[in-house]
Amino acid sequence: MKNIFFVALAIVCSSATITAQSKAPKEVETAFYSKFPKATKVKWDKENATEYEASFTENNVKHSANYSSKGEWLETESPTTFVQLPAKVQNTFNTSHKGAKIKAVAKIENNKGETQYEIEVKKGLKTVEYFYNQDGKLVQ
Repeated sequence: MKNIFFVALAIVCSSATITAQSKAPKEVETAFYSKFPKATKVKWDKENATEYEASFTENNVKHSANYSSKGEWLETESPTTFVQLPAKVQNTFNTSHKGAKIKAVAKIENNKGETQYEIEVKKGLKTVEYFYNQDGKLVQ
């Protein structure tokens, strides 16, 4: 009898987890589809108590966008390439990390009108993320 109870409990908990990750509040989804009407393959994750992240595809490119629980757009992260980065960002990175193995590059636009660039680098067994502003200054 205990085994049946634990199996039932596990099923209930896992279905609650799936529901929590596949949905966002209506105002968040409405704001998202207003900004990204052509988005497909949308998957929602709750980042924390007040923020949701949508992973999605638009024009065959994967993106992510973060929203407050009230539906306010916070930021969008889109993949890019190193050669598409501003020259100042490339120069700063190359000066500090000559020969580094780049795993991924992304452009991050936020609701303050700022753009940052994320460069993920493989260092040994770890992945390190560097964030630069448009002027090539390391910000994080």
